[in-house]
Amino acid sequence: MALFPYLDCRHHFYLPVGDGHQLYVEESGNPSGLPVVVLHGGPGGGSSPLQRRFFDPQQFRIILLDQRGAGQSRPLAGTAANTTAHLVADLELVREYLGVDRWMLFGGSWGVTLALAYSAAHGDRVLGMVLRGVFLCRQQDMDWLYTDLGAARLFPREWQAVNAPVTDRTGSLIERYAAALEGEGARAFARHWCNWEAVLAGMSALPQGPGGDDELCMATQEVHYFRHGGFLQEPLLEACAGSVLPVEIVHGDRDFVCPLDQAEALHRVLPNSVLTRVAGGAHSASHPAIANALVNAVKRLRKRVME
Repeated sequence: MALFPYLDCRHHFYLPVGDGHQLYVEESGNPSGLPVVVLHGGPGGGSSPLQRRFFDPQQFRIILLDQRGAGQSRPLAGTAANTTAHLVADLELVREYLGVDRWMLFGGSWGVTLALAYSAAHGDRVLGMVLRGVFLCRQQDMDWLYTDLGAARLFPREWQAVNAPVTDRTGSLIERYAAALEGEGARAFARHWCNWEAVLAGMSALPQGPGGDDELCMATQEVHYFRHGGFLQEPLLEACAGSVLPVEIVHGDRDFVCPLDQAEALHRVLPNSVLTRVAGGAHSASHPAIANALVNAVKRLRKRVME
């Protein structure tokens, strides 16, 4: 992979954003470089040191954060006062606290959803976006993931495995897991939930057992958001249509979490976007072909916004 070497974050801190939430925020790279904020997936996925490696640390001021209820943010897996509108407002608080006028957005999967929602609300603060594994959070996109009409047809054994622990409950898969995650054994249910998405992303499922904090955050936040349609005030394609912000879209043609048609739909409504279809690319940013495409996309976008 043509990634930049691992580097330690320059400093990190917790930023109170109201409602009892504190966001974990870190910076690395060049303090005078081009500001870029990384928006992790999930919801609930949390940030990772890998995400620093897509940027030249001599050229970028790299800002990572954990969204409400995710990663190292507090409280762990908290869902109270946790909606997309809150996450968008949090980004503005972070930007203002750091003294950033305008910044690039770098988001993957749910991070694309959040990037599009933020740019629709605060486009004047966005220099451009690199978007990977586009997730538009439409009902059809959630149906693909969580009903027997979508990815379940490609992975029937794994679909059976994610359904098996909640067969004694009623409602949709999302509603059944919402109830399960509120009771005893929540961490075991979280592992089952995350294993389904891991398989679709081309990764191995973990053995049955209690999930760790990352799995608990991911399962809790995804169920919380998806049972409410992502808390979106309007469809993202409509909210962003016609935006002339420079955008680089990277999407694998073997992405079974977010099929390629979502990236193509977004590309059609953004006149200043470039879509890179990665042959054999899966959903994860750590997939070698996707990682290489992201590094190149960041380089192209930097050149575009600096012109």
